[in-house]
Amino acid sequence: MSDIFREIDEELRKENLAKLWARYGRWVIVAAVLLVVATAVGVGWRQYRERESAAQGTRFAAALDLVRDGKDKDAIEAFAAIGRDAGGGHAMLAKLEEAALRARTGDVAGALTIYDRLANDGSLDPIYRAAATLLAARTALDRGDAAGAIRRLQPLTDGQNPWHPFAIELTAFAQLKAGDRAAARKSFQRLADDPNAPAGARQRATQMIATLGP
Repeated sequence: MSDIFREIDEELRKENLAKLWARYGRWVIVAAVLLVVATAVGVGWRQYRERESAAQGTRFAAALDLVRDGKDKDAIEAFAAIGRDAGGGHAMLAKLEEAALRARTGDVAGALTIYDRLANDGSLDPIYRAAATLLAARTALDRGDAAGAIRRLQPLTDGQNPWHPFAIELTAFAQLKAGDRAAARKSFQRLADDPNAPAGARQRATQMIATLGP
C-alpha cells in the first residue's frame, strides 16, 4: 500500500490528475460497488428462490449462459425481456445485468438510463437503489462525467445513509478527476473523521489527505 501512495504522490507532483485517476481511482469504486452489489445479489437471490417461478429461473440461467459464451447482444436482449416480464427482485437483478452489459459493450447512455431508473424507483429496497446509484456514478466517471457522478452520489453522502462512507469516497475521487483538489481533500477529511466509516476507508482517506497536502 505504501508503494501505491508513493506513486500517487509522484503523480500529484506532476499535476497529472488524469493519470492518477486512471491508475488508482477505479479500484476504490470497484471495491465499493462490488460490496454493495454482492449484498444486493444475495438478497435478490433469496427473494428469487422464495417468490419466482422455476420458469423465470431457467430464463435467467439461460441469459447467464449467453454471457459466459460471449454472446453479449443476445444476453442484453434476454435480460431486458426478463426485466420486463418478471417481478420482484429477480426483475431488478436482470436490469442490473442488462445495464452492466450495455456499459461494457459501449452503450453507456443505455446503462445510465437503467441505473438511474432503478436508483429513483421508490418501490425498491434502499440497498438496491444504493447499488444502482453507485454503479451509475462509476459509469458516469468512466465516460469522463465527474460532475454527473458527484450529482448522483450526493443523496448518499448524508451521514444517516448506511452507504455514505462509500459515496463520500467516490465523491472525493470524482472531485479529483474534475481537478478540484481542495474539494477532494475536504471530502477525504470528512471520511477520515467519520467514526462510523470502515477502518480501511478512514485509513485510505488519511493517506490521501497526506498525499494531497494543505
